[in-house]
Amino acid sequence: MTDVSTPTQPAPSPAHDAVLELKARIGRAVLGQDRLIESMLIGLLANGNLLLESLPGLAKTRAVKTLAKNLAADLSRIQFTPDLLPSDVTGAEIYLQTEKGGEFRFQQGPIFANLVLADEINRAPAKVQSALLEAMEERQVTVAGKTYKMPELFMVLATQNPIEQEGTYPLPEAQMDRFLMHVVITYPDEAAEGEIIKLVREENAQAPRSGESAPPPPKPIPQQAILDARREIDHIFVSDLAQRYIVDVVFATRFPDRYGEPLSKWIQIGASPRGSLGLDRCARVRAWLDGKGFVTPDHVRAVMHDCLRHRLILTYEALAEGITADQAIDKIASVVAAA
Repeated sequence: MTDVSTPTQPAPSPAHDAVLELKARIGRAVLGQDRLIESMLIGLLANGNLLLESLPGLAKTRAVKTLAKNLAADLSRIQFTPDLLPSDVTGAEIYLQTEKGGEFRFQQGPIFANLVLADEINRAPAKVQSALLEAMEERQVTVAGKTYKMPELFMVLATQNPIEQEGTYPLPEAQMDRFLMHVVITYPDEAAEGEIIKLVREENAQAPRSGESAPPPPKPIPQQAILDARREIDHIFVSDLAQRYIVDVVFATRFPDRYGEPLSKWIQIGASPRGSLGLDRCARVRAWLDGKGFVTPDHVRAVMHDCLRHRLILTYEALAEGITADQAIDKIASVVAAA
């Protein structure tokens, strides 16, 4: 699974410096959402897809756009609606008349980008939602019997509104499981709220007027920095004890009876092996971001909620009592011992 050599403290690398610079740039434009910024970077470095859940207006779109602008990455946005068709996402073959006669050519859809913002994914019917599955899991799409590869740097960031359910199509568990992380975004605190107002006011005041030229933006971080970082993360050391802790956490979701009540009353179905793989990948990214060459239980706990909250199915009794998946994960973290 990982390098089995003795863990060492990694030397600073250009890729690590570039990712920290990327994080700092996003942080200057998106205030009060440090967890969102960190989760986007973890998903990007772990080569996974994110499901972002929050109330409207909490900077999801702004954060994704800022990431793309500072990463030299192509960004496409798909506004999901009930009348959307699968071909609106993947693209379709169109008939063109040329001098040599008619022919069909594949017209790429918006899914062919480095970063894909799938806005309000639960507003589209299941057939359109499933059009994302092959691209998310296999990094390819198949149209008219032909397969087209996605870019090497590719991530889907899907958003959904947790309170507006009329006219929506909830994501099935099988599709939820294909997201590496389910990130729940909350309101910023009072200090950050004031800074947001100040930032937007300053941006409006500094916006170039008619006839004025905008100052040149800073040079984007090259995509190669992310690819190099991924190779470094592949060599982050995971000890047998750290791996055992990951397995114990996941098995606590599958066999909650081992830990008695209340877990046995709360959890009906636990995480799949994708949960274990996600915990391993994200914990290694978290260790790399911290400048460590090895994974500790603290790194696992730091990503535990985002990696597992969408992979648990709670019992009717838990739902009736108002228990959330996060509360169940909190309990797991308290009862599963880290050797």
